[in-house]
Amino acid sequence: MAIVIITLVGLALIIRNANNNYLDGSYPLKYEKEVNAASAKYGVDKALIYGIIKTESNFDPEAESNAGALGLMQLMPSSFEWLQTFYKEENDYEFEDLKDPALNIDYGVELLAILSDMYEVEDTMICAYNGGLGNVDEWLRNPEYSDDGKHLKAVPFPETDNYRKLVAQNKSIYKKLYFS
Repeated sequence: MAIVIITLVGLALIIRNANNNYLDGSYPLKYEKEVNAASAKYGVDKALIYGIIKTESNFDPEAESNAGALGLMQLMPSSFEWLQTFYKEENDYEFEDLKDPALNIDYGVELLAILSDMYEVEDTMICAYNGGLGNVDEWLRNPEYSDDGKHLKAVPFPETDNYRKLVAQNKSIYKKLYFS
């Protein structure tokens, strides 16, 4: 009987370690220096940054979407150009430069900080990151999608609705694994 109990305990430890190794491998802390710097610079939660990178590109700095978004945080050309207007110093960045992880994370987190200032609710901000500010502003004014102009009770774009759920899930996993 004691051998069976010891064997079961050992098996449970092996399974738990395998599960932890799987989670650590599936949810890595890649680009930690860049994420920490951008998080501190813009005041954005590291777990959220990692949740967005995981969702957007799965840590592939060369990722390019069918819509033309580029890099780890999948920035669109129009967002990149708009964000450049916030930089006081001169820069000669081209859109292709967003394949550089440090630049992509800095611009992506800056966009998150701006959206966070615009929208009080993180879920709404995440929808704006994916679906665009104009769309989210329209949804917030529509009683079919928002009761209070801040929270979205429904998201009419299935891609954006799925995106916000996946980011929230990935953020939660990162928070539990590394930031709790």
